[in-house]
Amino acid sequence: MTLKLGCIADDYTGASDLANTLTRCGLRTVQTIGVPADDLLLPEVDAVVVALKSRSIEAADAVARSRAADKWLRGRGASHVLFKICSTFDSTDRGNIGPVTDALRADCGATIVLVTPAFPATGRTVYQGNLFVGSVPLNESPLKDHPLNPMLDSSLVRVLARQSVGKVGLVDLAVVARGTDAVRARLGELAAQGVNAAIIDAVFDADLETIGAVALDHRLSVGASGIGLGLARALVASGQVKAATDDARAMEPVGGPAACLAGSCSQATLQQIANAEAAIAVLHLDPERVVAGKDEAQRALAWASARLADGPVLIASSSAPDEVARLQARHGREGVGHAIEQAMADIAEGLAQSGVRRLVVAGGETSGAVVDRLGLLGFLVGAEIAAGVPVLRTVGTRAGDMLLALKSGNFGGPAFFTDALALMR
Repeated sequence: MTLKLGCIADDYTGASDLANTLTRCGLRTVQTIGVPADDLLLPEVDAVVVALKSRSIEAADAVARSRAADKWLRGRGASHVLFKICSTFDSTDRGNIGPVTDALRADCGATIVLVTPAFPATGRTVYQGNLFVGSVPLNESPLKDHPLNPMLDSSLVRVLARQSVGKVGLVDLAVVARGTDAVRARLGELAAQGVNAAIIDAVFDADLETIGAVALDHRLSVGASGIGLGLARALVASGQVKAATDDARAMEPVGGPAACLAGSCSQATLQQIANAEAAIAVLHLDPERVVAGKDEAQRALAWASARLADGPVLIASSSAPDEVARLQARHGREGVGHAIEQAMADIAEGLAQSGVRRLVVAGGETSGAVVDRLGLLGFLVGAEIAAGVPVLRTVGTRAGDMLLALKSGNFGGPAFFTDALALMR
């Protein structure tokens, strides 16, 4: 295997978002769960996205896992590696974006690294170094209430500087608008000033194409799926990759029962759950009972068992922000998150044992817990359900093929769950 592009994603839903973007741009792409074993049989591809669950763990652990993924990718020929982060820059002042970027930059010998979470197709833009979610700054968006990584500052220069050992600079939109040569010149100026990471503005897809072309000059870039779009288009435009068509294997039917699990507490997911109640059976878990160690998972599995023969079901642990805040005040942020993730993983395992082969999961941490519990090794990328969310087909498993959709909490329209189920046969 000789890769044209290597990618390291800091969570599983972000990895599938990126794999979807690369596939739509013509790159033959596989998503793996963790660093692949040497005996994992992968098809011939242009890009591999190594999905890690490293966004909210200790920084030293995130660095170690990311460096191992980087070593594997570069050992398969990847001269450029993208460290894929969330389009809302989810992190704390301790990391993990800064520490991982610092480590990967040092490992590959890069002087300066381009950084942008911009992805206009999903409403994420960066202007004067400030991240906007739709029309509002990050710190005024619903992300200010994120249960694990509340985002209270829209200035990415400040946010990244608090996490990094090196200096952080800015390539603003006026420079980007002048094209690749202007961006290269600005990066040279910043590097001469001792800047190690540069936040770069992007408001339109054309900006991403400029960024992607420049990023390929370097060995490392950092950002969301938008920069992946720019990199993929640059690889195709340069002739390094011949654009491929969709892989029909990913969409072959698997049949059997279908189920949805929702652990995200985002406003988008809460609306999607409410919308789904008009079409499929929905069970809301009691978060207090989950955190207290009561048998909510067994109750959910018994409830699902009685209904799966009649059609898809949805089991939700999602709660409104004020209820999440009350739970965290009583039991601690980490304790609440861990309890709910494990309950959802228990439910997913029970559903799979009962024959469910089509599974839709909402929420990054929930998706990570579910995929880990099911022991899934990797995915082929199928049809796009919503921007950034594809149908995924398992590869390398011994328990039979499954179709999954792993959705970041804020992604998808109101009918996301029924849209996903309609594509997953």
